[in-house]
Amino acid sequence: MKLGAAQQAAGRAATLVTLTLPPPPPTAERVRRVDFTFALDKAKLRQIRRREGRYLLRSNLTATDPAQLWEYYLPLVEIEAAFKTLKDELAVRPIFHRRPDRVEAHIFVAFLAYCLHVTLRAQLRPHAPGLTVRQVLDKFAAMQLLDVHFPTTDGRELIFTRHTAPDADQQLLLAQLGWPLPAQPPPRLTAKRAVQM
Repeated sequence: MKLGAAQQAAGRAATLVTLTLPPPPPTAERVRRVDFTFALDKAKLRQIRRREGRYLLRSNLTATDPAQLWEYYLPLVEIEAAFKTLKDELAVRPIFHRRPDRVEAHIFVAFLAYCLHVTLRAQLRPHAPGLTVRQVLDKFAAMQLLDVHFPTTDGRELIFTRHTAPDADQQLLLAQLGWPLPAQPPPRLTAKRAVQM
């Protein structure tokens, strides 16, 4: 059992070791000690070392040039990354619509979200390369834009549209990306409501 646990902990490296176990003892005997031998499979280790840093691509297209196969494969990697982004980071899930226009609208919104994600990732690369899009969105999630309504004595409302003040981390990130926050807009006053009798 301990040997099996050690093999599981070693993972793929366990295949590089050849174990020689003694024959199992008769069931009547109690064994306190089991001697075994092990050796490193140097040929296998050499093969793995030679393949390190290389990518193995298998295909059934044997008549095609390997460089052409690689050209076919790269767009597939990008498509898989796009689907992973849609499912994981943007959490876009299938919604079962009954009308074709709603299906198209759902696809359009998901596509817009992906475009914004790619644009933000491209802007982060030169200015904040250590951050992912998810980390930036999590940092900015605490910032809010809200409308504060104050009723007046004459039946109207005074509306202040305000954004929360960014904390030190958010200010640093905004400065790094070159995104100045807009000035707080002036208050608005709604029209007087007609009094119903």
